[in-house]
Amino acid sequence: MQDFLEQTLSGEPPAKFSGRNDQLSWQWLDDGILELTPVNASSLALVISAGVHGNETAPVEILNQLVSQLLAGERPLLPRLLVILGNPAALRENKRYLRCDVNRLFGGRWQQYEDSPEARRAWRLEQAMETFWQAGSSDEVRWHLDLHTAIRGSWHTRFGVMPLRETPWPEDFLHWLAAAGMEALVFHRAPGGTFTHYSSQLFNAASCTLELGKALPFGSNDLSQFAAARDALAAILSGDALPQYAEEPLRYRVSQQITRLSGAFVLHMSNDTLNFTAFPQGKLLAEDGEKRYFVQQAREYVMFPNPNVAPGQRAGLMLVEDNAHNEATGAG
Repeated sequence: MQDFLEQTLSGEPPAKFSGRNDQLSWQWLDDGILELTPVNASSLALVISAGVHGNETAPVEILNQLVSQLLAGERPLLPRLLVILGNPAALRENKRYLRCDVNRLFGGRWQQYEDSPEARRAWRLEQAMETFWQAGSSDEVRWHLDLHTAIRGSWHTRFGVMPLRETPWPEDFLHWLAAAGMEALVFHRAPGGTFTHYSSQLFNAASCTLELGKALPFGSNDLSQFAAARDALAAILSGDALPQYAEEPLRYRVSQQITRLSGAFVLHMSNDTLNFTAFPQGKLLAEDGEKRYFVQQAREYVMFPNPNVAPGQRAGLMLVEDNAHNEATGAG
């Protein structure tokens, strides 16, 4: 098989749909969806996705490098692996999305939208993930790593966003996130339409949206800035040693969501406001007609502020620090 990313961007099916080497067998399932099965049985089933937003290219390039090494037989593969490039049509156009945001459509939410490439893609990705995990044993460990970069700069260059989860997070998963260079972890307390919430809620996967830097076009990324994440991915794929890290990530939890309700929405933040910028209690954050959003806690931090989302969509999240955990672990 030729280069996975090049094949996906071409929009054409590969000349061969399956193959093998001494380490693994592989199967092209669909546009940008590749399944790799190790020669030896594994207790881990791993889904790695990237390019769910088509302008977030650095994780796509990193993932493609690792996939190329696996397909060439240059490194062993330990887990069963499903590799997903989420939105190939948007990747080809270097756009976040063409009609609507794929990462708001999972968990069947695509059914609530008009027929569009993104809605169909979300449905296809749900199918691929369900089929992949159903093929494994009942005691298989499931991880899902969804790789992104952010529109804005951030006080924490690399951070993870954890979906709502009713059971404790596996310690080895949290350890892996720290080794991957996550400076902060943000814990959701409500369901959402993201790919990681879907995999966590329906399949009890340990799932995380990894924000690894700033969104740039193909060819403009300095991949050396992503070394910790790349090395941590290589470690989980092939059994390499995890990168060393000095500190535990800071922990935050979502305190409130800012939702754009109408065309009257105004976000009271400048266009260069960084993720994790702090605001004091009582600060007016946004307004939408008669609806007002204020800082409710002594101090809250903004994440993903974006006034240009469609009505009904999230225009920002407000966070508070998990002080008890941060003080107990000495994080930060």
